[in-house]
Amino acid sequence: MTSKSFSKISHYPCLLLTGGLYEGDENKRLEALQLAVELSADFIDVELKAASCLPTLVEHMRNHNSHGKIIVSCYVDGTTPPHEVLLQLVELMQATGADIIKLVTLAADITEIKRIFSLFLYCQVPLIAYSVGERGLISQLLSPKFGGFFVYGSLAGNPIPGLPSLDSIQEAYKLEHVNADTKVFGLISKPVSHSRGPILHNPSFKDVNYNGIYVPMFVDDLKKFFSTYPSPDFSGFSVGIPYKEEVLRFCDEVHPLAQSIGAVNTIIRRPRDGKLVGYNTDCEAAITAIEDALIEHGCNDGEASLGSPLAGRLFVLVGAGGAGKALAFGAKSRGARLVIFDIDFDRAKSLACAVFGEAQPFKELVNFQPEKGAILANATPVGMHPNTDRIPVAEVLHPLFKLLWKTTG
Repeated sequence: MTSKSFSKISHYPCLLLTGGLYEGDENKRLEALQLAVELSADFIDVELKAASCLPTLVEHMRNHNSHGKIIVSCYVDGTTPPHEVLLQLVELMQATGADIIKLVTLAADITEIKRIFSLFLYCQVPLIAYSVGERGLISQLLSPKFGGFFVYGSLAGNPIPGLPSLDSIQEAYKLEHVNADTKVFGLISKPVSHSRGPILHNPSFKDVNYNGIYVPMFVDDLKKFFSTYPSPDFSGFSVGIPYKEEVLRFCDEVHPLAQSIGAVNTIIRRPRDGKLVGYNTDCEAAITAIEDALIEHGCNDGEASLGSPLAGRLFVLVGAGGAGKALAFGAKSRGARLVIFDIDFDRAKSLACAVFGEAQPFKELVNFQPEKGAILANATPVGMHPNTDRIPVAEVLHPLFKLLWKTTG
């Protein structure tokens, strides 16, 4: 492999091959690599640029450390290039004689990751391939499923966008159990880093011996996402902010409850025909949790005929989006009286009309005086990670509500 051929691919439009995060002296880096060889390191990572410009470098390292494996790596700066360009990069790295090759890109959209997954089918040596950035996280988490050799993780206290923490790899995702037959589930949301889904679902899969993994999916465009990942291996999705209403358009079938609410938070790909079926589990789950909390705190004073501690109680809902709709329909089914606030007053009025409640302008929330024992349900992004201590009402009003229920995302 000559430096001329390396230069040719480097000039692909919008493609820049860089040296990772290292900004120091190149000679010192080569000295560090030489020291790794002399110390018989198990793995030595050499960048493609150095391996191409110094054709004998890899051979020299192998001759002086027969035990260690040589990784030739390439970092692509800018948008993820087309599939055929990625394949050319793989060929360049394989031609260096590396034992293992590594390709790293920057994901501008989660749909680009499919190009990364497809590379494993063409590689003749072990391959490490992933994308950095929050949208690239699944490239690491699903790497073992598609044949990746290594998965990288960030150290505690030093988070890196797109890299799972080492703790989460071992505790939440348990990637050592992921293989080609693993079914993929995940949260479709924007943002997605706040999700606690992985630490709830993945242990459950393991407890029932189900070969599945639940991952966060930062999605910018629902249409592109569903058209890019139609495989039966992508078996189901949770749906978060801001897509619970929009996602109905992409479901082949919608459960009647979800249809009446106008929001979907759970999608299952039906195994027999691959169709996407949408459900709403927010409604019953959130309302039941509120009822349980009221009973636990000795507040089971609802109307006995309806059998719910919410019956007859004032239910103040902040947010009339997908999560808010589910809460409103659930609270109404229990006999609660609803007052709805939303930044979009027309949306608040529409929801209030559907559940025979009252809509008020969002700016009036700060002055709203709830009656004793009222419920405050927060279905807005206020209070999401990392600002989890925020609430959508003034601090002075918070003690006047019986319960603050956060149902964001």
